[in-house]
Amino acid sequence: MTDPIAAIILAAGMGTRMKSDLHKVLHPIARRPMLLHLLDAFDAAGAAEKVVVVGARRDQVEAAVAPLGVKIAPQDEQLGTAHAALMAKDALVDFSGVAIVCFGDTPFLKAATIARLVERLSGTDAPRIAVLGFRPDDAKAYGRIIADRNGAIDKVVEYKDASDDERAVKLCNSGVTAVRSTDLWPLLKRVGNDNAAGEYYLPDIITLALADGDRAVVVETDADEVIGINSRAELAYAEARWQAARREAAMAEGASLVAPETVWFAYDTQVGRDVLIEPNVFFGPGVSIADRAIIRANSHIEGATVGEGAEVGPYARLRPGAVLGEKSKVGNFVEVKKTVLGKGAKANHLTYLGDAEIGAGANIGAGTITCNYDGFFKYKTVIGEGAFIGSNSALVAPVTIGAGAIVGAGSTVTQNVEADALRLVRPRQESKPGWGKRFREMMSAKKKG
Repeated sequence: MTDPIAAIILAAGMGTRMKSDLHKVLHPIARRPMLLHLLDAFDAAGAAEKVVVVGARRDQVEAAVAPLGVKIAPQDEQLGTAHAALMAKDALVDFSGVAIVCFGDTPFLKAATIARLVERLSGTDAPRIAVLGFRPDDAKAYGRIIADRNGAIDKVVEYKDASDDERAVKLCNSGVTAVRSTDLWPLLKRVGNDNAAGEYYLPDIITLALADGDRAVVVETDADEVIGINSRAELAYAEARWQAARREAAMAEGASLVAPETVWFAYDTQVGRDVLIEPNVFFGPGVSIADRAIIRANSHIEGATVGEGAEVGPYARLRPGAVLGEKSKVGNFVEVKKTVLGKGAKANHLTYLGDAEIGAGANIGAGTITCNYDGFFKYKTVIGEGAFIGSNSALVAPVTIGAGAIVGAGSTVTQNVEADALRLVRPRQESKPGWGKRFREMMSAKKKG
């Protein structure tokens, strides 16, 4: 039987290098706050408890995690990572299992890696602590792990306190640490602050465990999985790494990306098989693209569902609530919001469709708009199956265009149109021969005079 898991996520710091009024761990990757990426991983790993330790800007963090049932542990004074972890004790007073301590700015930690750490604690060598290590190209100022080839740790040292020989070691400490709760709290209480920074360091629990004659082990992972994000540049790097992996996954699952590096996915974008995505396409949250759909270049899609074989763009914008039925089409410079297009319906050019329901096979001419807002309230437009809306028409909601009806080009429609009818709303046209010439001559004379 697998031990229960509790996540202790440290997010109390100021994050000053981000230069932002938004808490560091709430900055988004793929349109989702990095802290929520991390919480997703713990959910996938089956964590029974999740605690976020907060300090600076705690109201922002609490608001982000409260709907998720995550517990909050305040750290009023930032005295170091061991002190921060200890603040979670009251929130986990009834928990018995493996606690995973990690940082809120490491969004790429995987559920499988969490499981590896928990499993390692159950090894035949009975380690008291398992810590996640990595080997970056540039070890920078990371803490170092001194371990043998089997992963048994001899020493863990912060960079500030490390000797030159220790700094030459490439195995670094990610800070992700697995300890049984029955061991964690006594160890944290014993941590002192006799070091260069005068802080209570989480890695010191390893030193204490080794001094007790117990074993501590390192589990290694790829450096990008435990990347810490402390600046805008590091945030951009993390976004690039996430997007690169997602593009690869989309293509591996059967989608074609003409220029992969120009396509930007959200954390929850769903893409079917044989989908074609042209260059410079941006997906916001809440998008589902069905099999064999085509997304033309320079389109922006958010909160939308694109049906099987449908076509979008180029230069189209789908906003939340847009639903494109099978083989429907939204063409260039068309914006769709909270609108359902039935099977085979088309809006090919220069159109705004908001708060509308459009029947199968309907054709919406260029320049058509649904006038859905009167400055106070939104209203709905209904267009029946097979209806034809002529170019440059304004449909003033609430209004219904019956199935098979035709609206003449240039019409402003304010009343319902019955099925199969023709609606023309145009002023009488007049022609005044020679008027243009006489006008020009008169104005030229005035200008000369």
